Amino acid sequence: MRIALFGTLLVAAALSLSGCGRSRSPAHGLTRIRFVTDWKAEPEQGGFYEALAEGLYRKHGLAVTIIEGGPSVNVPQMLAGGAADFGIGSNAFIPLNIVRAGVPLRAVMAIFQKDPQVLITHPRPDVKRLADMKGKPIMVSDATVASFWPWLKAKYGFSDTQIRKYTFNLAPFLADPSAIQEGYVTSEPYTIEREGHFKPQVFLLADHGYPGYANMVLVPQSWIDRHPQAVQAFVDATREGWHDYLYGNPAPANALIKKNNPEMSNAMIAQSIAKMKSYGLVMSGAARTEGIGAMTNRRWRKFYDTMRAAGVYAKGLNYRKAYTLRFVKAAH
Repeated sequence: MRIALFGTLLVAAALSLSGCGRSRSPAHGLTRIRFVTDWKAEPEQGGFYEALAEGLYRKHGLAVTIIEGGPSVNVPQMLAGGAADFGIGSNAFIPLNIVRAGVPLRAVMAIFQKDPQVLITHPRPDVKRLADMKGKPIMVSDATVASFWPWLKAKYGFSDTQIRKYTFNLAPFLADPSAIQEGYVTSEPYTIEREGHFKPQVFLLADHGYPGYANMVLVPQSWIDRHPQAVQAFVDATREGWHDYLYGNPAPANALIKKNNPEMSNAMIAQSIAKMKSYGLVMSGAARTEGIGAMTNRRWRKFYDTMRAAGVYAKGLNYRKAYTLRFVKAAH
């Protein structure tokens, strides 16, 4: 499971953006873009790798290099500091935290219409809904306490006394039939089935009203201002890549993913693709009518209003600075 970094961005890093956004053109005339991911190579990034492997970025006039992320990679800081050009924003908190920090970065598309965050339990008769978890110990990460936990408190009456430390080790969960923990729908449930030899109960927060986007493309405002054609080309090629990855032949992307991250097995990749499709992570919501990556003002406002009511964000935060609909052509 990936964990986003929620640390405050430095003012110095924000100021450095004034020198960013220059397209570097190789001799063959392509616009070079360094794209940093939020985690090690995995199928949740498959459409980006597919666009690279199939030459879709090149067809759209771009020379894209994918920089692999990981547990110590802070995507917003890399973009603000000029170490990468575009990057993945793991969830909707990232762009809003960037606005709060005063850094000019925007989400230009949202690959996941549903945030893949889940709560997981053993099969048990006393927990059949999220509301049934009220008062029960739940293992969550520090990042979660600052993100979707306030939503659970506001909507379901959870309390901080329920929090137990999640160390990204499944052993405590597997050993305790009463355990509840967070996870990523395409990751932990599969590992639990494989190692624990039972099928866990999985509660996708998005299917219970959690309104955030995920797996977004973040772009500095300087690129949007100076090179909008390149940003549009990246969005268009990425859309094609994701469509091919989910509904065409994912083999080209999977070869790159396994090359960069040998821990990825064919079975692990296959189940991730299947879950992205069955849970509608990519093709749901506005994406059904507006295309892959679509975002709407209504959805962003709902996320901001929900988290403001939960005490995560202050009243008056200009949440509209967190994103732009210019490149996904959705204006509602």
